[in-house]
Amino acid sequence: MFEFAVAVFFLLITPGPGVLTTAGIGSAFGFRAGLAFVAGLMLGGFINMMLVVSGVAAVALAIPALRTLLLFASVGYLVFLAWRIASAGSKVGFSPAVSPLGFANGLTLQFINPKAYVVSTALFSGFAFLPDAPVWEVVIKILVFNMIWVPVHMIWLGAGAKLGRLDISQRSHRRINFAMAASLIVVVVIALASAL
Repeated sequence: MFEFAVAVFFLLITPGPGVLTTAGIGSAFGFRAGLAFVAGLMLGGFINMMLVVSGVAAVALAIPALRTLLLFASVGYLVFLAWRIASAGSKVGFSPAVSPLGFANGLTLQFINPKAYVVSTALFSGFAFLPDAPVWEVVIKILVFNMIWVPVHMIWLGAGAKLGRLDISQRSHRRINFAMAASLIVVVVIALASAL
């Protein structure tokens, strides 16, 4: 189980669409404003895990047309998100908006987030430690996952909020935006490479 916890930590600490968006919301709107988005990510992540564990995701992704549609939806959304971050100018996070992304946005993101499916598949198909009690293994994995997931996302949200409050030059803000956008493009490239 220790190996599972270590894998969860390293899979979650690396920037993906969820944490980058969380940091962007924290930067643009503050810590409290990002909590609803994180709650949506959490519920969406749980549903994502259940789709993977139950095999529904595997069955759906076995249909070539649906797999292609989901791939293009994921890639399109992630490229759009990267563009929004990169083009935000001198303000870290998103381009100016009236209100932050909320619960529904976080929930929806997890259904087209390729990293979420990869992480769920890797964690739930590997690291078997209770082969005679698979249901309990899934329950324990979900608990351990969330004991790491919640603090990691709170750290990213807090880091974004702290960054948004700092008096940083416009040039530095642009560099941070481009780095965040480049990280999302890496996710896109990985998703495309795994599909080919």
